[in-house]
Amino acid sequence: MPVLDEQAYLRLIRGETGGPAALTARGALAAAAALYAVGAGVRNLAYDRGWKRVEHASIPVVSVGNITLGGTGKTPMVEWTARRLRSRGARVAIVSRGYAGSTGLNDEGRLLEDNLPDVPHLQGADRVRSARIAVEELESQILVLDDAFQHRRLHRDLDLVLLDALDPFGLGRICPRGLLREPVSSLGRADVVLLSKADLVPRETRAAIRREAEARVGRPLAWAEIRQAPRDVVDSASNADDLAALAGVRIAAFCGIGNPTGFARTLAALGLTPVAFRAFPDHHNYTSADVDALTAWAGSERAELLLTTQKDLVKLRSPSLGATPLRALRIGVEFLDGGEVVEAKLDLLVQVIESPSDMNV
Repeated sequence: MPVLDEQAYLRLIRGETGGPAALTARGALAAAAALYAVGAGVRNLAYDRGWKRVEHASIPVVSVGNITLGGTGKTPMVEWTARRLRSRGARVAIVSRGYAGSTGLNDEGRLLEDNLPDVPHLQGADRVRSARIAVEELESQILVLDDAFQHRRLHRDLDLVLLDALDPFGLGRICPRGLLREPVSSLGRADVVLLSKADLVPRETRAAIRREAEARVGRPLAWAEIRQAPRDVVDSASNADDLAALAGVRIAAFCGIGNPTGFARTLAALGLTPVAFRAFPDHHNYTSADVDALTAWAGSERAELLLTTQKDLVKLRSPSLGATPLRALRIGVEFLDGGEVVEAKLDLLVQVIESPSDMNV
């Protein structure tokens, strides 16, 4: 099967690409997905039965994760969680895996570093080792694991799991045939399920998603609903302007995130209609050729401002592309429902710092 770019792959697995070659490709992906599902199932069973060892940190651990590929809004939720814990006086560290072969923080890590300068971020393939460093060398009191629902080697005291309201169940198929990293029934391991981007779908759709999730698990779920709320507009030096600064400006927008449609809808919700919109693959590393192309594109569209996501801006690290100013929309989490559920569970963990015997989340 030929290598596909991200958008072509999504069209293929959604069934939007027709013809004998597409049918054959989907069949091959389905076979690969079956093997992946067996492997994931065996691995989860090994942890459930205690056949694989789970390491325990000496401090409380919170995990923020999901069950699908692509962007569900984990990074803003990690930031919100760390901020909430810091506001209660806890010394927090963020631990993430990063990408294979990467050196230094990845784009999400750099974003969190910009927004949370007082929270250390450890990134590495061995998250148990990173957790040990956070405890022993940084004297952290609580750990927040980024994208760790499938990382079961390190015990967590609170599992927060996000579903994207725009595609909560990953096209209903295990990857690579769909976008599920594991079956929807795995939500049974979650302490709280958070429906992200909930403001972008009607209330009845949100209720239907919850019913479906609970039916797959076979019991009620602790549930919350959030939106990725635009906070302000920032430049490469983290200087912020109010959202009102975008009013009446001729904007060209671009992004390289897991769900570019979500970014486009966020702009629309703000009443912004870009003169042009361009999507790159998730985690796209911008080259000099990309910068030149974006500069020319902005000029051809007569854009007065290039607007992107903060995750993209931390990779470009430039105040402008050519003569066109470059800014990012900074996003924060806002609860629509269930915020008190999450806050209460986090507050219990803060209590554990002083009274370890009280842990019961």
